[in-house]
Amino acid sequence: MVLSVSADTDWEGKMALKSRICEMLGIRYPILLAGMGGASVPALAAAVSNAGGLGVLGAAACSPDQLRDWIRQTRELTDKPFGVDTLLPASVRRGSAPQSGAAPQNPMDLMGEYQQFTRDFMDREELPEVDAAAAMRAAGAPEMGKGGPQLFSKEFFEAQMEVVIEEKVPVYAAGLGNPEPWMDRLHANGTKVMAVIGKVKHAEQVVGSGIDMIVAQGHDGGGHNSPIGTISLIPQVVDAVGDRVPVLGAGGISDGRGVAAAMMLGAEGAWVGTAFLATEEAGIERFQKEAITESGDADTVVSRSLTGKPARMIRNKWADAWVQAGKEPLPMPYQSMISGPVMASGIRAERKDVIPGFAGQGIGLIDSIRPAAEVMRDLVDGAEKALGRAGTFK
Repeated sequence: MVLSVSADTDWEGKMALKSRICEMLGIRYPILLAGMGGASVPALAAAVSNAGGLGVLGAAACSPDQLRDWIRQTRELTDKPFGVDTLLPASVRRGSAPQSGAAPQNPMDLMGEYQQFTRDFMDREELPEVDAAAAMRAAGAPEMGKGGPQLFSKEFFEAQMEVVIEEKVPVYAAGLGNPEPWMDRLHANGTKVMAVIGKVKHAEQVVGSGIDMIVAQGHDGGGHNSPIGTISLIPQVVDAVGDRVPVLGAGGISDGRGVAAAMMLGAEGAWVGTAFLATEEAGIERFQKEAITESGDADTVVSRSLTGKPARMIRNKWADAWVQAGKEPLPMPYQSMISGPVMASGIRAERKDVIPGFAGQGIGLIDSIRPAAEVMRDLVDGAEKALGRAGTFK
């Protein structure tokens, strides 16, 4: 990591925020927008890139056609580098074994029971009815096909990757999984490739694929994250693979001090999500942005109630209902079929108490909805000042 005293050094010993990440990605500051599904849309990605960072499209649920459209929209909004984030899970679970150790049950066998749970919840909360298409869109899943939901399938992932390769995007990020099968074709296009990981062993696995950089995302982060805390994860990943590839820190980083802390732990930049949710350009609903500004450090919870995988979100009645009922959510992608009607209806009714959205534990540092460029300026300024202050300690 390279840090130097800035030309505009002030009394705090302000330092220029720069690392080799900047040269590798062609950006001014080593701050990347996390590829958040539903939020990191073309307008937000372009705004972050135009402000000197790297905007990343959260395209996990995009159909191939929508992904191509988003990439082209982003190119119309910025001439700076940007990235695309999708998921590449090694497999899609078809069931989960009960605690008793019995044979795994097909989630489709439980669908009727779980759909009734959804209907009962919606009746209690007086949520409006929504059609099936709206419910599936809200959940980031397609309508049913033969054999169940088709979104998270091998064919879907491969079709997305073909678009990424055909469009020659500057940066590709695997939000889950290993992009090794596509590495040669991506690199042939000049695409820089990164992977988001939550454990040292996962970092070691993807480094062997020829990855260009790694995002170490800790438990503090919003959405799907690691069981390991951010401040513990970053230095361990750096020690394991930092001599081979640059490491970016992520998870609960909501201001410049967090960026500086990640870099002092050995990271060479930051992957930032929640701080950009409460921006004018973010693709989430206005009431969800307001929920972020109104929440504090203890107002998030990790739940499987929305996607089937553990994800950090603002505490809400839907997540609480599963705990109170002692009910286990279905595995991904089936749980999205259960939560979809609640998500769509909650959004239509603007219910902050039902679907406030995903967010990290740094949420208490966010108190207003602002332009993304302003958030970027504050992240950079705060990081430079914090690093400058740290440099004065002897």
